[in-house]
Amino acid sequence: MLGRHLESAPESRRIEPHIIVTHYHWDHIQGIPFFSPLYAEQNCFHFYSFRSEYLGRDSLKRVFEAQMAHPYFPVDISAMSARREFTEIGGGDQFDVPGARVKASWLHHPQGCLGFRFDTPVGSIVYATDNEPGDPKLDDSLRQLAAGADIFINDAQFTPEQLATTRKGWGHSSWLEGVKIAAEVGVKNLVLFHHDPDSTDKTVDGILREARGKFSNVWAAAEGMVMTLGDGANLDVVIPAVREGLRRDTHFRAMVSGYTDSGMAFEEETVIRDLSLHGALIYLDHSPKLQSELQVQLDNPGIGGATDGPLRLRGYVVRIENEAEKDRTAVGIVFTE
Repeated sequence: MLGRHLESAPESRRIEPHIIVTHYHWDHIQGIPFFSPLYAEQNCFHFYSFRSEYLGRDSLKRVFEAQMAHPYFPVDISAMSARREFTEIGGGDQFDVPGARVKASWLHHPQGCLGFRFDTPVGSIVYATDNEPGDPKLDDSLRQLAAGADIFINDAQFTPEQLATTRKGWGHSSWLEGVKIAAEVGVKNLVLFHHDPDSTDKTVDGILREARGKFSNVWAAAEGMVMTLGDGANLDVVIPAVREGLRRDTHFRAMVSGYTDSGMAFEEETVIRDLSLHGALIYLDHSPKLQSELQVQLDNPGIGGATDGPLRLRGYVVRIENEAEKDRTAVGIVFTE
C-alpha cells in the first residue's frame, strides 16, 4: 500500500525516504522484499537500525541479504536497484531526518528492539512497538520517551489476563499498560496497535471500549487510518470505511444514540438510506466521536424474518464528514453486533 502510494505521487520520479527498523523479527521485515520502490534505480533509501548481538556489524544489511537468499526468494538483493544507505543506531542516540528530530530508546523485547520519538515543529509522536512491561529500567526508559507526547503509539497485542499468564515473556504489552503510561506521563493521544492476529474486529472494538473507560483519548489503529498533527498540536483523524462492504439504497427509520466528541450523550431519529450487511452511512445533527460506539434501532426492517419489532444493532464510527448541503454530519458506521 505504501509503495504504491509513493509511486503514484506527482513527485514520484525520485523518492528518498528514511526508514527506521525497530527490530529484526519476521513480522517487521518480511514486507521489505515486496516494497516496489526499492527496485527503481532513481530512488535512494536511508535505513536505520541497531547492531544485533546475533548478527554483528551491518546487521540490517545482512538481514536484507539473508531473507532474499536462495531458496527463500526468487531473486537476490542485487535485483534491488535503488541506492541503499545503512546507519547503525542504539538506545539513547539522537539524529535528524527531514522534518523531525529522532530519539531512540531500548524496549523490553526478546533479541532487542528500539522505540522512537519524533519531535516535529507541530508536535511529538512516539512509536513503541513490541515491548513488555516488567523490566524496571526499560519501563522507566519508555516512560521518559513517551513523556508529554501528542501521539503515543504503543503495543497492545495481549489482554492484561494473557500478559499475566500464557503470554508472559513473549515481549508484548496490553491496552491497560498503555493507558497507565499515557496517564502517568501526560500523553495526549494513545494509539493501540500491533493487534493480535487472532483478535477479530469485534475483539479490538471491545478492547477500545475498555481502554476509553480509563483514558478518554484512545484510538485503535486501523487499516488506512491517518492521524495528522496541526498547528498547536491539533489532531485530525481519518479512518477510511474499509469494512463497510457492498451497499444498497434503503429507507429505514432509525433511532441512534451515542456520545459526541465532547463526551455529551445524544439520541436522535434519522433515516438510513445507505445500508450493507456490515455497516451503514447515516446523517446526524450530532457529530459522534471517531471509533466510538453507537446504538442503532431500526423500525420494522424486515431483516431475517423480523417483521413485528425493531432491530437493535451496535455500531462503531469509522468515518465522519460534514455535509454542507444537508447541514448535517455524515457518519459511516460498521456493525459489530
